[in-house]
Amino acid sequence: MNAVPTLDPPVRLVAAVEQARSAAIDEAALDVGAAAAPGLVGEHLEAVSEGPGGVTHYFDATYGGYRGWRWSVTLATGGDDTPITVSEVVLLPGPDALIAPAWVPWGQRVQPGDLGVGDLLPAPEGDERLVPGYLASADPAVEEVVVEVGLGRPKVLSRRGRELAAQRWFEGPHGPASDMARAAPGRCGTCGFFLPIAGSMRGAFGVCGNEYGPADGAVVAVAFGCGAHSDVQVEPVSPVAVAELVYDDGVDLETVEKG
Repeated sequence: MNAVPTLDPPVRLVAAVEQARSAAIDEAALDVGAAAAPGLVGEHLEAVSEGPGGVTHYFDATYGGYRGWRWSVTLATGGDDTPITVSEVVLLPGPDALIAPAWVPWGQRVQPGDLGVGDLLPAPEGDERLVPGYLASADPAVEEVVVEVGLGRPKVLSRRGRELAAQRWFEGPHGPASDMARAAPGRCGTCGFFLPIAGSMRGAFGVCGNEYGPADGAVVAVAFGCGAHSDVQVEPVSPVAVAELVYDDGVDLETVEKG
C-alpha cells in the first residue's frame, strides 16, 4: 500500500474541493431535497486561507433569484494526522450579488409628504424638537400665550425644533437660493401679499397670500420672491409693430438733382 504524501494543512485544505462541494450539496438538500441539490452548487470560484488550519471554498450558487450569491464552505484540520472537517456551510452574497438594501428603522424611513389620509405619526419619545408647554421656550410669543391661559399647549417647539424648521424652510424651494427667487423682480419681505408669522421667526419667514403665486399658502423666506410680487409692473408696449427709422446714406443727392 502506497503512503499518502503528507502536505501542509493549507495545501491539503485547498485540494479538498470535492469534499467542500459535497458539504454544500448536503446543505442545499435541506431546502430542495437530495435529487435537486447538486444542481444548486455551481463551479468552484476560489479558495481563501483562514489561517494555518482553515480554508474557505466558494462555489457559484445557481438558486433562482440569487444571482451573484456563493456557497461558502469552511474546512479545517488540526494537523497532518487529523482528518479534514467541515466547520461551516453558508450561502453568502458575492461582490456583484443582488441584495436587499440596508434595513432602516420605520421611524427613519418616513419622509416629508408620506403621511396620507387617516395615517397616524406620533412624535418619538424624547423628541428634541419639542418641550413641555410649562417650560420656558425662549419664544416670547409662545410664553405670552402660556401666561394668558395659565398653561398653554402640552408641548411647544423647542429652540432646536425651531432651528431645524428654519433651516429646512430656508434651504427649501421657497428659500432665497431657489431658481424662482433668483429670477424674481422683488423679495417677499417687500410684497403686499406677504403675511408675517408670529413668534421668534417673524423676521425671517411668513406665508404667501397670493392665490396666483407658486407658494400660495406656504411658508416662504423673507428673501424669497416670485414673478407675482405686488409691485410688479409691466411696461406698456404698442400693439402695432413700428419699423425702426433707417437712414440710407448711400444715395448721391447731387447726382439726383442734376438728373
